[in-house]
Formats: sequence, structure tokens, C-alpha cells
Amino acid sequence: QVQLVESGGGLVQPGESLRLSCAGSEFTLDSYSIGWFRQAPGKEREGVSAISTREDTTYYGADVKGRFRISRDKSQNTVYLEMISLKPEDTAVYYCAARASNLWPTPWEESEYLYWGQGTQVTVGS
Repeated sequence: QVQLVESGGGLVQPGESLRLSCAGSEFTLDSYSIGWFRQAPGKEREGVSAISTREDTTYYGADVKGRFRISRDKSQNTVYLEMISLKPEDTAVYYCAARASNLWPTPWEESEYLYWGQGTQVTVGS
């Protein structure tokens, strides 16, 4: 069964860092562009970061640019989201998702994503 599994969430203090992982089960992430999304309580889900399948072109939301970094480890079949200088407003459930279509020009178009993980909670602050 094709699955995406996120891990690495947790409770941290403002200014601290976390690394989220998105692992593929029963399929190879290299064949897909991968996006990270987040949903805070009472808010709509929003795109955070994405990495393309071929050139590994990366995209970042305006709120996270310069603080978050997306990368692939092909040997581990995993995509990472490294988050530094975390803020309370980064608190959300973070999801990874996979799409076969090109990211450009709509990297955050959720209907283009075929597979979604179950999410991992990130809480910044008390």
C-alpha cells in the first residue's frame, strides 16, 4: 500500500529547530515532487515548501523562506524539512504530499497531489 509517513514533530521553544521527515512506503519518492503543507487550528491548510522531482528545484512560502530548508535523501527514500528559528505562528500539523505533475507554476495546488501523509504536530512555545 502506497504511503507517506511523516515524523519528527514535537514541542519546542521559540528560536529552536526541528527536522521533519517524510518517508515513502511502497513507492519511490524520487519519481514524485514532494510538498510540505501545514494547517494551524482554525486556519486553512497552506503550502510551506516543495521540491521538484527532476532538478530538485525548491519552493518556499513567504512566511518560512530563509528559515526552512527542504531536501531529499535518495538513499533513504526520504524528504526532509529542516526548520530553524521557529516561531509560535509555525505551530500546526505538518503534512507531506506527493504529486507526479510539475510543480511550476502552482506548487501549492492541493488537487495536484496524489498521496498525503497523516501529519505530524509541531508546537512552538508552551
